[in-house]
This record gives sequence, structure tokens and C-alpha cells, in this order.
Amino acid sequence: MTQSNSIRVVIAEDDQQNALIQQTYLQRIKGFELVGMAHSLEDAQDLVDIFKPDLLLLDVYFPSGNGMQFLRSLRAEDHATDVILITAAKEVDVLKAALHGGVFDYILKPLVFERLQTSLTNYLQHHERLKAVAAVAQTDLDDLIHRPTLNTSSINTRLPKGIDELTLSTVLSVISEQTQAMSAEQIGSNIGASRTTARRYLEYLVGLEKIIVQIHYGSVGRPERLYTSI
Repeated sequence: MTQSNSIRVVIAEDDQQNALIQQTYLQRIKGFELVGMAHSLEDAQDLVDIFKPDLLLLDVYFPSGNGMQFLRSLRAEDHATDVILITAAKEVDVLKAALHGGVFDYILKPLVFERLQTSLTNYLQHHERLKAVAAVAQTDLDDLIHRPTLNTSSINTRLPKGIDELTLSTVLSVISEQTQAMSAEQIGSNIGASRTTARRYLEYLVGLEKIIVQIHYGSVGRPERLYTSI
């Protein structure tokens, strides 16, 4: 039965097991209602057209196409549905395209319940604030646009040049999923970036005390800096 005050959600995920995990997690989070599940982009298009959901949990890779192309078509058709990407795609180009496409959040697989819960809680609060205002002042806009994301809630939204919030969040997610310290080269490989780029983000996070760095002394060569979550 439809809950009138719930956020209406469609899941678009080609892997049925991953889709079931998302469904199970979603059912544990108050304020959200699953109205449809699609395992292809064609079905996702139909569900969005029919149900006009508030939120779409979207994968990137489908056998029949690409979720980023689907996202662009939604924006071109002026659909009001918001999008959270849940994907294994770690390429920087995909991250940039997602940001340009106006996704609310970008979550890397394997999906962790706490990460989804934080994202959906932020989305629910954002949705409620939008409903509550009839006209916005600058302070309202600042609150709505510069919303906190997982592990970056205390990071100043005025990031320095060369630091992108979406990539920063991705680096944090990669580190939090690891049980062992990683080098800048390893993390760069995970997110599809160079060692130099990864190092820039990692050192920024170290300065914010979001992660810690360990110095590893090998038998030869320079000491290696390894990064791990706190």
C-alpha cells in the first residue's frame, strides 16, 4: 500500500542479487517506499514514466546500454526524478559526468548499508527542506545546495583548487572499504586517476584528520607513504 508521505523509489540494477540487497536495505530505512525494480534500462524508463518516482537508484553498467546515457536522457526530458548512482564505476570521467548530470550522490559497490542509510537520510532532509520553503533566501540556497555527504560533513564546502568534492568522497569510500593501508598508486588505480592526483586528495584528507598516513620503510629506495581510515 502506498505511503503518501514516503519518498517513492525505483531501483535500476541489472544484477538481481545486487538489486535484492538494495531492496532489503531500503526496507530498513524509514521514509522510503520501493515502487518498482528494473533489471534493464528499458524497464527503468517505463517505471520512471509510469510512477514518476522521487528518487532513482541507478547503476551505470547494463548489458543493453549505459546508465549515464539514461541519466542524460532523463535530464533532457526534464524528469523531476532525483538520482543516486550505485555502481562499480570508479573512472574519473564517469564521476565528472555524474556530477554534471546532477546526481544527488555517488556510491561505490559493494554497497554498505551505513553508506546508503547516510545518503538516503541526507536526501530525505533535503527533500523536506525543499517542500517547506515557498521562496528562498540566500541562506536557504546555501543550506540546500551545499549539503553534507558521507564522511565530508565537516569538510569546508569551499574546497581548494584541484580538489573536487565528488572525487574526494570517492577516495574516502575506497579507503573506508579497505582493511589494509594503501599507497597513492593503489588508490589512484582504484578510482581511475594518476598517482599524483590521488596523492593530492590523500594529503588533503590527512590534513583534515579524516585519514592517517603511515611511513613504510622498505629494504631499498625511499620510504613509502601508506594511507588508511581512522
